[in-house]
Amino acid sequence: MRLLELPAILSLLALVTALPANVPSKPLPLLIWHGLGDKYDAEGLKTVGILAKKVHPGTYIYYIHLDEDGNSDRTATFFGNLTEQVEQVCVDIKQDPRLLAPQMQDGLRVDALGFSQGGQFLRGLLERCDGLSVRSLITFGSQHNGINEFQTCGNFDLVCKGATALVKGNAWTDYVQSHVVPAQYYRTLNTTTLHATDDYLNHSNFLADINNEREHKNKRYAAKMADLENFVMYVFDEDKTVIPKESGWFAEVNTTDPDRKEGHGIIPLRERRIYKEDWLGLRKLDEKGGLVFKTTPGAHMSLKQNVLADAFREYFGAETAQRANGIVRQGGALDDEAIVWDQYQEWRALDEPKVFL
Repeated sequence: MRLLELPAILSLLALVTALPANVPSKPLPLLIWHGLGDKYDAEGLKTVGILAKKVHPGTYIYYIHLDEDGNSDRTATFFGNLTEQVEQVCVDIKQDPRLLAPQMQDGLRVDALGFSQGGQFLRGLLERCDGLSVRSLITFGSQHNGINEFQTCGNFDLVCKGATALVKGNAWTDYVQSHVVPAQYYRTLNTTTLHATDDYLNHSNFLADINNEREHKNKRYAAKMADLENFVMYVFDEDKTVIPKESGWFAEVNTTDPDRKEGHGIIPLRERRIYKEDWLGLRKLDEKGGLVFKTTPGAHMSLKQNVLADAFREYFGAETAQRANGIVRQGGALDDEAIVWDQYQEWRALDEPKVFL
């Protein structure tokens, strides 16, 4: 263990004593990223925001969007370059002063809620966006380990059908990987080795990178994921839209295994290399109790109000941990080997009344 030099100790003490004596009781802002075929100004999404505010009055909700026009925002869930979209969102949220955390010197400290593909997009945003700190990330029906089939489009959903038509037989072309959103989290598995295929590793524009699956591992991605206090992954038990649904828990699934329903062909996250070798910081997060796997009843995105309210109550709200936030950050005075004070008291909202709409 390396001890701090005297100048570093003095700097640390100065920073700590400059912190406010009491952590403000105002809830952390909440980022919400919607799913495929949805739009940021949809009534259903606004209802979720209203519920979050009822559970924690004063919560500022930021609905992530790629266009001010709702219909154009919906189109962007099918067509676009995810790398560029995440970069745009990073720029946009930094321009909203209501998301800034005063103790982080122009940094952002938020909670985050992702529905379906919005879940892995939020994770990519956390990993890639400098200055963004997320306390709790909750995802519902997301595809953290990708999909190996594309969803069925509605009869009159021409945007969806157009995206699907482009993908067929062309998933790994540069054009599709930079223009069709679902293709950028499409993931193929070698059913013999149960490892990702070379096509995926070589050509995936988004998922292979944010999952740190390539030979070069981005240590910053792992550090930012491990720094979460809570990463809560909900899977819908009757999900037929996300194939495989266990992707929402980072499980590896051989969908060609005829006995899959009996549990064969499914490799849970904790048995995979991504966890054992901690490519993404998930093992470190798990060891401190921050990795949470949950099931919720129903088909894909059949959200229950009580499930949402309980999740908001347990993982969102005011940050009551007494932490030296902002002391250790990218570009800070202390390097990442320094031992710093980070004492906190875990918050448990067991006595808060239940909220019903």
